[in-house]
Amino acid sequence: MNKGERTNSNRARDHLANERTYLAWMRTAIALMGFGVLIVRLRHLIPQMHESSHSWLLGLLFTFVGLVMVLLATVHYFHIQNAIEEETYRPAGKWIIICTCLVILIGAGVLYYLLTIPIVSPGG
Repeated sequence: MNKGERTNSNRARDHLANERTYLAWMRTAIALMGFGVLIVRLRHLIPQMHESSHSWLLGLLFTFVGLVMVLLATVHYFHIQNAIEEETYRPAGKWIIICTCLVILIGAGVLYYLLTIPIVSPGG
């Protein structure tokens, strides 16, 4: 195998890895949007959630974050694709830190929400 074949093979492998990463971001975004819809729908099924006026905000937040993630993942995919072709790819840690902080904030919001839902016994 000559050097050119190895380079094409590596480049193809890099592009496939970029696509797998993009698809993972899409699955995560879809899951977040699904959680948002679920939270809003549960509001109508569980009386304790219906009494709280903030459940729809939490559902909206999940859905919004999912939509933003779709946009950012698509932009990131094409940025990485160009960097692979131009052989200028450098890993960027800032997105990992931003996403980690975002997930921590959402998780803390969900935990706070779950802990502050008034508990009503089934009998009244």
